[in-house]
Amino acid sequence: MLLDHRTAEGIADGSITLVLRRWDAPRAKAGGTQRTSTGTIRIIDIDERPGDYRVSADQARAAGYPDAETAQAELDRRPARRTYLITVAYLAPDERPGLAADDTLDSAGAEDISTRLDRWDAASADGPWTRRYLALIAANETVRAPDLAAQVGSEVPRFKRRVRQLKGLGLTTSLDVGYRLAPRGRAYLEATGFSPDS
Repeated sequence: MLLDHRTAEGIADGSITLVLRRWDAPRAKAGGTQRTSTGTIRIIDIDERPGDYRVSADQARAAGYPDAETAQAELDRRPARRTYLITVAYLAPDERPGLAADDTLDSAGAEDISTRLDRWDAASADGPWTRRYLALIAANETVRAPDLAAQVGSEVPRFKRRVRQLKGLGLTTSLDVGYRLAPRGRAYLEATGFSPDS
């Protein structure tokens, strides 16, 4: 479930407690969590309605819209079989920036990261990718994601998902255009003796 920054901020400050979506099938799960640009949110409940469901004024305000007409116009831009009323709450700030900035990495911490990367590599149908992506990003800061994806022969959405996995470990950071290795990512490469040029 993609959330723009305005919605994420509203959930963080408590002014938004409901997300409205039109989907053919559910793409979120009650009880789950999701990272946003402002932190982690919890998905409390999902109420499924018909695709032509009309939102109420109260629901529109809970979703951050000034009135039902504005909310409905936004929903109607994306016709689908079902309308979902997703109750959400702010859970915690995003820990990734602090993690990414931490370049103090002992051997146990480096081993823990390696274990995670090895697991992702083993689960990949197209072979190991984690260190290759780290090397690619280290050598290509501020390069657009589509250009980086082309270099590794990946579709852009898949490439971005994988980079988000690395970001979740604090190894990379996102820029306005492209990415760069985080201090933690550089510390990991140094601790493991992996050269971005290899």
